[in-house]
Amino acid sequence: MLTELFDFALPDSRIALRPAEPRDSARLLVVHENGEITHSHFRDLPDLLKNNDILSFNDTKVIAARLNARRPPRVAGSPDVSVELTLHKRMGGAEFQAFAQPARRLRSGDVLLLGQRLEAQVRDRQGGDVLLTFNRSGAALDQAIAEVGLMPLPPYIAKLRPPDGRDFADFQTVYAREAGSVAAPTAG
Repeated sequence: MLTELFDFALPDSRIALRPAEPRDSARLLVVHENGEITHSHFRDLPDLLKNNDILSFNDTKVIAARLNARRPPRVAGSPDVSVELTLHKRMGGAEFQAFAQPARRLRSGDVLLLGQRLEAQVRDRQGGDVLLTFNRSGAALDQAIAEVGLMPLPPYIAKLRPPDGRDFADFQTVYAREAGSVAAPTAG
């Protein structure tokens, strides 16, 4: 299947930049067993469920997985390079895989500075994906990421507005419990 088959025009004016308030007033598209489509609201979900229906919940909390870093110059007199990282997979206590932009400006061994106390070393780069080893580990790394990171808003929202403090509440599901997600849910 080609991903282009999923492309469609969506005017910026139709993109919700904040969740519905109250949350259960969010719209819900219902596809019935016979193929009929109706429009409802999330608050109506209990009335739509049948005895043997199964609900699956992703109860992970979104972490501040979007990080702004700078790579000091390799040659004296050259400027720093700004790099945006989006953490996407924890590999160990101090290691993460991350998408980097612009990744082409990074090499194995480069040190990235993230705020005052957090650093990461590029261990490997494959295209736009980098393996990072941080100078902190475990809970200390989690705390440092929370302090310097931003909510990883979906690109279609991030292009319309910068992340802000409300996003950490707005883009968590109401049943989020354990930290670990690296993508903000836009439905839940």
